[in-house]
Amino acid sequence: MATVWGYTGMTSAPVTLFWRPGCLYCRRLRTKLKRAGVHVDEINIWEDPAGAAFVRSVTGGDETVPTVRVGTRSFVNPSPRHLLEIIREFRLNGTRFPEDSADE
Repeated sequence: MATVWGYTGMTSAPVTLFWRPGCLYCRRLRTKLKRAGVHVDEINIWEDPAGAAFVRSVTGGDETVPTVRVGTRSFVNPSPRHLLEIIREFRLNGTRFPEDSADE
């Protein structure tokens, strides 16, 4: 398992979905990712205080979900289509985004 940058919990996938029960946007995104065969670690922010804190750090203080971490990048309420494109780009670049390599 690897640590998601900025999140103190543990996750094994390069894609982490922070969600909460009753969120229709979360349900839609989870369904689309499962249908696309994307392995996602799911963090219920109502059960995981560190997950809720991470979401607040990304969103400027609120608990807007779905929030998704792909590698070192975070996305708040992404559309399923946009997120799948991001994941494809991430995988095509050897699990790194092109701009990440410029930082080293």
